[in-house]
Order: sequence, then C-alpha cells, then structure tokens
Amino acid sequence: MPIRPENLLRYPTNWPEISRAIKERAGWRCECEGECGRGTHPGRCPNLHEGAAYGTGSTVCLTTAHLDHTPENCDPANLRAMCQGCHLHLDTGHHAVTRAQTRARALADAGQLAVDVGDAATPVMPPTRPQTPHTIPAPATEQLLLDLPTTPEGTRP
Repeated sequence: MPIRPENLLRYPTNWPEISRAIKERAGWRCECEGECGRGTHPGRCPNLHEGAAYGTGSTVCLTTAHLDHTPENCDPANLRAMCQGCHLHLDTGHHAVTRAQTRARALADAGQLAVDVGDAATPVMPPTRPQTPHTIPAPATEQLLLDLPTTPEGTRP
C-alpha cells in the first residue's frame, strides 16, 4: 500500500528492506490467520504474491501491515505480510479514525467552529472484530453401495 505523504517521515529510511524481509519470512504468502476480521478463510490466508486472489481472481499485491498501526514500530512481531484484502480489512477501524480527524481538521481550516463535547468528540479505534471460523456446509449426499459379483481370475466381466 502506498505510504501517504504526511506519514512518509514516520517510516525508517530502510523500510523497503524491512518490508521485503517480512514478505520473505512469509514465503511471499499472506500471513493473516484471521486477525483481519474478514472471516473468509479458515486458518492462514491462501493468497500468494502476484497470484490470483481467492474469491475475486484479482492479482494479489502482498503488503506489510503494522498490527498496531504505528509506522515507527518496526519490530518483526508487529509486522505481517498481508494481501491487500486482509490489510484493508485490518485497517478499517484505523481508517475510520483518521478519516474523522481529517474531516475535523478540514472543517477547522475552513473556519468551522469546533464544539467541545469532551471525550465523545475524540475518534476511537473500534474493538477488533470477532473472529468467526468460515465453514462451508457440506452438500447433502447419499452414498450408493453396489454389491457386485466377483469374476473368476483371468476372465473379463
């Protein structure tokens, strides 16, 4: 995912190398095991970098996600290689917070008076989504067993 210009200085200068190392650690496969909250894949996400994304068939672009949404925290335990779908779902709450902050800043810059309603006006990250295992119901089938007579050795049926 592209880094927004206002956040560029928050990333270390060697971010490309850090990001590549995380993707190599993952074997160029999405490392998400449900923390994104999509609920569309049991266990680890099957998407491979530059492969076809499950469900859509679009080309997968592997990204490096900060689990705590803090670009300065490049501890490998805080970083996951994620396909763009999982990364976007992981960041949904973070995007809502930054969108509210950007809108408030734009209104203030335009001369809109802010109403102080205390902590209620401060955007807060929503709680993480509960992880629900994705299950596909098995189709109802009947098994037909045939009791066929055996043919003597060396003869054709």
